[in-house]
Parts: sequence; structure tokens; C-alpha cells
Amino acid sequence: MRRILLPAAGLLPVAVGLLLAAVCLLGVASCGRRAARPAASEAPASVRGFRPVEVPAGVAPAERRAYLRDHYWDRFDFADSLQVREADTLQLVEAFARFAVLLAATPERAADPAPVRALMRRASASRPMLDLFAMLARTVLHDPNSPLRDDELYIPVLEALLAAPYYDDYERIRPEYDLRMARCNRPGEPAADFGYELRSGTRGTLRGIEAEYTLLFFGDPDCPACRELGEALVASPMLSEMVERGRLCVVALAPDVDAAAWRRAAASLPASWLDACDTEGRIRSEELYDLRALPSLYLLDAAKRVLLKDTTDVERIEEVIDRRG
Repeated sequence: MRRILLPAAGLLPVAVGLLLAAVCLLGVASCGRRAARPAASEAPASVRGFRPVEVPAGVAPAERRAYLRDHYWDRFDFADSLQVREADTLQLVEAFARFAVLLAATPERAADPAPVRALMRRASASRPMLDLFAMLARTVLHDPNSPLRDDELYIPVLEALLAAPYYDDYERIRPEYDLRMARCNRPGEPAADFGYELRSGTRGTLRGIEAEYTLLFFGDPDCPACRELGEALVASPMLSEMVERGRLCVVALAPDVDAAAWRRAAASLPASWLDACDTEGRIRSEELYDLRALPSLYLLDAAKRVLLKDTTDVERIEEVIDRRG
């Protein structure tokens, strides 16, 4: 599956719009039969469905985010089974997307999974309710084309599914696999090592790369989004200068191209990058990296610890490096 390359800014209106469009295309809700809905802030309050929490007037502006984070779902009745049967899926996807934005990682702070864990405890009151919130989380936090995908926020969802008594062994296979992959190469942890071969025949390992930063670029030569992302990296003055000075090493790998085809193909990447091939096929066969969609970037520090996992946001990469000095 190939990912749609999204604008680096990752603004919430764009994110929500893309998510709602995806829900319509997948037929999760009856989009074609529903009249245009006003913005969430203007939607009439209803007895059921998501109703935004009101921040008390006495809460200081600096504390508004923390209040919303902790009280976001206070007006949703998790014990009411009609919340599931009469759910407005589009409204709930948008609400969950806004919730995810409150918790998402930024260059200033790490992702905050605690509110997701608290939410899933409440959603675990019944299987229908847990299924509903698992679907919302999967759409917003796990779908490869979601601009808000985030393993750190999705891990508590998977843990809640596996802790619940509602599912048999067969139903647990997918969340068990997804949890195992989500726990691979987490931010702050060492990236999985692997060997590679360059077009010159030189062999090396990820751990053997000596650079202040390493950028793993998993792509595919026939993927338009991969080419577009490569052009965005080359167009970045900051990253290009870092490559030129030896501070940043870009390692480009095509995990789905076999070694023989890679050797036959003409080099098309910048000469300053490492045009590499996993000739042993370990990345895929041993599932060293979660590559559900391409392209995918991993930013590593000098010790090969993960700084950013599975991103396509060039501006975010620049921000993380810039804040580290």
C-alpha cells in the first residue's frame, strides 16, 4: 500500500478533511445521503453523539489544553448503547481527530498517551462501545494515509483490545500483530540494525554509519509519492547543507525491490545519498520496520536512536534537528 504524500504543514482542517473523505470512500458512513453539516463549534447540541466540553471561565489560557485533554469526552455517555447504534461516524471521526491533535507529539513535547488510555478504559464498558472507539482510533491513528497517524497514541488502544474479555483468539491476531509492530523502533529507542549493499559493491550496516544524524528513506522507484518526497528533501536548504557537511547521512532503500533488479536499475538518487539495498531481505522477512506504506522516513541521532518514526513531514524533520542545536 502506498501512502498519499501530504503537505508538510499538517494543519488540522486538512487532516480532518482528508480523514472524513477517507471515511466516505470506505463507506463507513452514509456520506452521500447526509446533508452538509455545520462546523463542530456550530453544530446543534443533541442528546446523543459527541458534544464538545466547555472550558470553565476560570481556567487560565495556558491550562486550556490540559483541561481539554483530561475532560474531552466528559459529555459522551459510554453506558448508552444507542450511542453506538445511532452513531454519527463522521462527527465522531472529526471529534477523535481533534482529540488526537491535543495529544500529538510536537518538537516541544512528546506524545501524551495517558488520555487515550483513560478513554479506552471508559470505552471498554461494552464490546460495541469498544469496537466503535477502536474503529475511530484505527482511522485516525493507524491508517497509513492519515496525517495524524501515531503509534504512541495507538498503542494504548491495542492494549485495551487485548485486555478486554470480548475477543476470541482469532480476533486477537490483528491487534497482537499491530501492537508488536507499533512497539518496533519507538522514539527514544535504538533503531533496528540491518546490513546493506551500495552500488559500488561496498557493504555496511546501519550501526556502522558515522554521522550526527541518519535519515532512513524507505521508498519505491515506481512510487510517485516517493519521488515527490525525495525532491522535497533535496529542496531543503538545511538538509542539503547538512548532507554536504557530513552531518546528515540519507540512506535510501527500496524494501520491495529484489537485489537483482536493484543492481540492474540505473542510479537515480543524489550522489551524496547512500543508494542502498537490503540484499539479504531482512527488513521485510524479519519485519524490522513497520512499512505498511511507502514512502516512510525515520530520523536517527548519532547513536542511532529514533527521533522521528514513520514520517513524511520534511518541515518536522528540520524542526527536530533545529531544536537539538
